[in-house]
Amino acid sequence: MKPWDVVIIGGGAAGLFCAALAGQRGRRVLVIEHTSKVGRKILMSGGGRCNFTNMYSEPENFLSANPHFAKSALSRYTPWDFIALVESHGIPWHEKKLGQLFCDNKARDIVDMLLRECQRGDVQILTRTSVESVTGDGPFHLATSAGAFSAESLVIATGGLSIPRMGATDFGQQLARDRGLNIVPMRAGLVPFLFGPRQQRRYGDLAGVSLDAVAETGSVAFRENILFTHKGLSGPATLQVSSYWREGQAVSIDLDPDGQLEAALQTARHERPKVRVRTLLAHYLTRRVAARWCEQGLPDGPMGTLSDHDVDRVIAACRAWRVHPEGTEGYATAEVTLGGVDTRELSSKTMASRAVPDLYFIGEVVDVTGHLGGHNFQWAWASAHAAAQSV
Repeated sequence: MKPWDVVIIGGGAAGLFCAALAGQRGRRVLVIEHTSKVGRKILMSGGGRCNFTNMYSEPENFLSANPHFAKSALSRYTPWDFIALVESHGIPWHEKKLGQLFCDNKARDIVDMLLRECQRGDVQILTRTSVESVTGDGPFHLATSAGAFSAESLVIATGGLSIPRMGATDFGQQLARDRGLNIVPMRAGLVPFLFGPRQQRRYGDLAGVSLDAVAETGSVAFRENILFTHKGLSGPATLQVSSYWREGQAVSIDLDPDGQLEAALQTARHERPKVRVRTLLAHYLTRRVAARWCEQGLPDGPMGTLSDHDVDRVIAACRAWRVHPEGTEGYATAEVTLGGVDTRELSSKTMASRAVPDLYFIGEVVDVTGHLGGHNFQWAWASAHAAAQSV
């Protein structure tokens, strides 16, 4: 049985970064990844350019049963710390919008950077290696498909259930349960909505249309684009509210986020009385959406014929479109997993289990989930950094 100071299960963003930092502290570190390559979700993120952090990332950008838990790690490793690392490797980057930072070239640059950092720390990485059992409470004894290993510290960086085709499993959550830790119920987050049969018949053929909008559910609202799909709604605003949506809730969508439509309608009644309603709406909703809204009962005659009540109906239909999702696309397309290892079981300073002090949980396996736009990567870096200082 080969002994290690630290064994990290999971070769994603959090696992690789923790390994690099711990190795550079002089710890003997082994990373075990059950798929054929490390950093697979990094490679697919951001359309292949990796939205590696968000310069405005704050605790308010995260969901958790304990909203204060992430503050410690996030304050001790900030987006600017990771940006400095990226720049030290000569990786060009840019802000796309809203603080979202992307590689100029490709996501592979971030994976290669992490691997170089692991090399600096003499980290060993095993891929295509499954962990069959874990016993002990430190040292830990691991039986794997590549042999037996022991570790003084064990770090679980196995992620959530999202995108199972990429190799996602519940290994980390199950190990936590086996050690007596509580698991906050998990569900898919940052995920497209599915229309019910009636709404799919109405809107399914609008697939591909994207609109600037405000999507709202409960007490939260996000302004970004929504995107019609063949099955329902996607796009950044939709994905954001999906993390807060619960089954049975409605989603209210404002297709006039700048509030310009009412003035435009009133002006057109007097100055462009022959223009049809759908023609005017097309400037705000796109031609296809404007036509569909009018086909569903909105007045569609010349603007000069509209009554005040007609104007109110048009405005209401555009500013408070209510969608009743039948569900979501689930883990198959979800970007993140909500829930996970209960943060009450962990130290916010070190990410270590309170019950098993040499057992650590980092990244998406923990009940901390970020908003869309680089925040989940920032949690991976920050939680990995916190654990790496202690393992």
